[in-house]
Amino acid sequence: MNLGRRLDRIASREDFITFVRELLRDLESDPESWENRDPDSFLEAPAAWTEDMDGYYQNVLGGQVPEQPTWRTFGESWRPPGFTNRV
Repeated sequence: MNLGRRLDRIASREDFITFVRELLRDLESDPESWENRDPDSFLEAPAAWTEDMDGYYQNVLGGQVPEQPTWRTFGESWRPPGFTNRV
């Protein structure tokens, strides 16, 4: 399944777990396509995304940051740059 579509379907804890495991499989099978391969940059990425999530919601999604984060919000923070076009 395309990881972008999987992200769109995150509605529960189980969906989030599945998404993160699919990210891991993708990283293991194609590490060269990942920008954040080392632990430091991998962990910095969701922190940076969360710090700038106002811009993402306003400029990309055309809306406001949710008052209460959802499982999908967590998934959005963990998505690697440019992954939406990958299977």
